[in-house]
Amino acid sequence: MTEYVPPKVWTWDQNKAAGFSTNRPIAGPTHDKVLPRGEHTLQLHSLATPNGQKVTIMLEELLAAGHDAEYDAYLINIGKGDQFGSGFVEINPNSKIPAMIDYGPSEPIRLFESGSILVYLADKFDAFLPKDVAKRAEAMNWLFWQMGSAPFMGGGFGHFYAYAPIKIEYAIDRYAMETKRQLDVLDRQLAEHEYVAGSDYTIADMAIFPWYGGMVLGRAYNAAEFLQVEDYKNVLRWARQLDAREPVKRGRSVNAATGPEDEHLYERHSAADVDKVVALRKERGTV
Repeated sequence: MTEYVPPKVWTWDQNKAAGFSTNRPIAGPTHDKVLPRGEHTLQLHSLATPNGQKVTIMLEELLAAGHDAEYDAYLINIGKGDQFGSGFVEINPNSKIPAMIDYGPSEPIRLFESGSILVYLADKFDAFLPKDVAKRAEAMNWLFWQMGSAPFMGGGFGHFYAYAPIKIEYAIDRYAMETKRQLDVLDRQLAEHEYVAGSDYTIADMAIFPWYGGMVLGRAYNAAEFLQVEDYKNVLRWARQLDAREPVKRGRSVNAATGPEDEHLYERHSAADVDKVVALRKERGTV
């Protein structure tokens, strides 16, 4: 590999590395596509990536707690560019999953950015976000820690370790170091608390689990051994605790489009849709 010398002016070469096949340097839609709409007030358009799982876990936790949080969930296949359809861009001009519309108010409310959706749902249903000012602040601290930190794990470490067309030692070292530092931050916090923000299970846990819990449980980038995740014993304890929750299993299954075809759940319109997939995944030990 020869050293890259940046040109004076960067230009977009659409024929370059496969890792950029769904990215481009401009915003806006690439094609017209009207989004489907189901019968429920909450309409989710997403994919079961870590960011997508945050919201479906929250929705399934709300349902399990007895809240009227029924929802329709439709798949956005980011590998095929669904996020650039005109209907999706109307909800999220940033073309990233997840995105949601709440048709309950007199004027529908659009929601994008997973952290924003979690806070909105927590306030709407008065759940999983403490009312006490100090406890709420602590939960928000950790929610925004995740929102700011995880891109270094996903777009940084995950990209260069697992997806980049060539292995670049400097890039992998840089982001492996940062990922391990973040895991240590979380491990130290969980050494003193049952849940991330204290004694309460909150949206902070739901946001952090799909990323950092998935990493220590060996679900991310085949990198568990490389990062020596067994060293983070408190994160492992917490991750296993959350992973055993039934709503978490259900949330992880919604909008799933990987693995065996019969485990896919492209759309979710009722609890029965999730029941079938979760039962099958439990039988096979894949949930």
